[in-house]
Amino acid sequence: MTGILDKFKLDGRVAVVTGGAGLLGREFCRTLAEAGARVAVVDLAAASAAAVAEELTAAGYEALALPTDITDPQAVRGLVAAVLDAWGRLDVLVNSAALDPKFDADALAKGITPGRFEDYPLEQWQAALNVNLTGTFLMTQAAVQPMLAQGKRGSIINICSTYGLNGPDQRIYLKKDGRRVAYKPVYYTTTKAGVLGFTKYLAAYYAGTEIRVNALTPGGVFNNHDDDFVEAYAARTILGRMARKDEMNGALLFLASDASSYMTGANLVVDGGWTAW
Repeated sequence: MTGILDKFKLDGRVAVVTGGAGLLGREFCRTLAEAGARVAVVDLAAASAAAVAEELTAAGYEALALPTDITDPQAVRGLVAAVLDAWGRLDVLVNSAALDPKFDADALAKGITPGRFEDYPLEQWQAALNVNLTGTFLMTQAAVQPMLAQGKRGSIINICSTYGLNGPDQRIYLKKDGRRVAYKPVYYTTTKAGVLGFTKYLAAYYAGTEIRVNALTPGGVFNNHDDDFVEAYAARTILGRMARKDEMNGALLFLASDASSYMTGANLVVDGGWTAW
């Protein structure tokens, strides 16, 4: 029988991580590499993707930077072809790329509160749908082809958000003096809820195969947020804090590896208890 720790090993497998140069994507790339996988770092930012791949290579792992616009079908097909040319297979896909709104100091200075639903720009809504949903669709459609060809086996992990399960608590975007910094925009909950639906659809679609499709739902991860936000966010969690950037890695490896071989169509929530109350 295989020992439990052996089930987490990814020796001989190939993983693709979109958004691989992001805060969590970078962590996911290193986690998969440390478990034995060869890792393709996919990101729109070419220099950032290269930096992550070089860091992994310098540490003795096999990694490849593949800067790609995941909303471009031809570019996505080229990405998968490059992975197959380099390593001959594709076993794990992590759909981590997404548009996530950032604080807009210039807009606030002009008296504009970013993210207001009532006047939210259509072009920003459409851009988010294109990356967060269509990009995930295109990447999965291309990556699943080699999985089917190599014995109908593979693990697809879609990164969701607690805001795909619950509407945003807009109160945490208030300063202590009552000023509103921003609203979490409508597209974020809408697209992340869509990612969950996409996950369940694909898991059911590939019934009878060993292609498993699961979602990983992180809670808020600290990324140099200001003290007011951290305090407000932490008060909404059972553990009383934001996540560290490395605290999704164990869950990600679990879903990527044979340790989760009897899981598909599931949503693994790692949120410090945010959604439990």
